[in-house]
Amino acid sequence: MSTPVLSVTDLTASYGPIRALRGLSFTVSENETVAIVGANGAGKTTLMRALSGILPIAGGQATFLGHEIRRSTAHALARLGMLHVPEGRGTLQTMTVEENLQLAWEIRPTARTFGDALKVAYDRFPRLRERRLQAAGNLSGGEQQMLAVARALVNRPRLLLLDEPSMGLSPRMTSEVFRSLEELRDEGVAILIVEQNVKRALKLAHRALVLSHGIFAASGSSAELARDPSIVASYLGHDSGGVSHPRK
Repeated sequence: MSTPVLSVTDLTASYGPIRALRGLSFTVSENETVAIVGANGAGKTTLMRALSGILPIAGGQATFLGHEIRRSTAHALARLGMLHVPEGRGTLQTMTVEENLQLAWEIRPTARTFGDALKVAYDRFPRLRERRLQAAGNLSGGEQQMLAVARALVNRPRLLLLDEPSMGLSPRMTSEVFRSLEELRDEGVAILIVEQNVKRALKLAHRALVLSHGIFAASGSSAELARDPSIVASYLGHDSGGVSHPRK
């Protein structure tokens, strides 16, 4: 059985008096991709912010590689190997493409040199090589999302948190980004993804959790959820048909 890299038990989080997350429990194991799906306002982004140390955890417990998240800073979690790609990409707009990649590498350097890491990223995204000296803020939305994923490539994360990677992208760019995410998944990177495009999320993930009003309304394999008419009608919409699924 795979070892969990992320373990969450009875997690709660609040914005002032508003309880946004109410007792969530789940795990993400090594080599596993888990999708969190649900309507706007369900608490998906709040969950990602709490797990990455940006939003304080109000109650319960969450651990990353055995380290208690509520006792860690976002920077410390990043050094341990948790990379959070927030909604809106989170690239440093005034820095060049290459400076963004170098900063990601410096957060968690490994035996691989920056030059080798850079080659991997540019081979995956040749467009970024062409724009390596341009400021990230001058890139298109799709190119900025490529840069966000490329930062994961050079960082070599143990866990990749992705918040709405398809937001604002054209269908062609969405396909390109998700193709790269599938390659990361197949290379064994553990991924937790929040995504409004349910069809894409279920195709990428091994398992999925349906978040509704701060609680999990359903969970199961991506294939099971896509086949359940009541789940599709209540939570996933009609865009989840015809989904192929990764093998574990």
